[in-house]
Amino acid sequence: MIPPSYRERKNEDGLTPEELFTKEHKELVTQGEKWMKDTASQCMVVAALIATIVFAAAFTVPGGYDQDDGIPIFQSQATFMVFVVADAISLFSSSASILMFLSILTSRYAQRDFLESLPKKLMLGLETLFLSIVTMTIAFSVSFFILYHKGQIWMPILIGAIAVMPVFLYVVLHFGLFFDVIRSTYISRYLFKPKKQVLYYKNPKF
Repeated sequence: MIPPSYRERKNEDGLTPEELFTKEHKELVTQGEKWMKDTASQCMVVAALIATIVFAAAFTVPGGYDQDDGIPIFQSQATFMVFVVADAISLFSSSASILMFLSILTSRYAQRDFLESLPKKLMLGLETLFLSIVTMTIAFSVSFFILYHKGQIWMPILIGAIAVMPVFLYVVLHFGLFFDVIRSTYISRYLFKPKKQVLYYKNPKF
């Protein structure tokens, strides 16, 4: 904690504290840029794969279509509507995730972008990717209930239980990353940018 006036003071090399920090941490910015791009690229591939799958599933509905009028055979069933809604949400959320990760790849990667802009984009991209995985799993599980709800009910129940595994793995494997991003973006910044400065006057006199 220092007086606000010290922020603009220069050292023997003519550098302010912020300029000195930037100079001493150039390598850190480069490493952060590389990690952010690698993470965004890999997540975007997964989101694109999900979008491709659910887009194809929207036109190959369970049970197929009536040959006479082209209407889905199980259209009147409530489970079919759940399948349609889940598939649509998965498509839209995966598309949003692709756009968020694409915006990360095309960012300027300035020093200030790492403070708030890039972490927020990463969090939103991970959230929409998680939503697309959940809804894709729901659509996949419901499709088995539509096809095997008579006579072989144990099969869709078993498949639905197994389908929870990818969602569980995503939460377990990415919880640490998500928590670290939230902590560095919303918690740590208040240590260095307090709203109320009560220790010093704006123009301290010596």
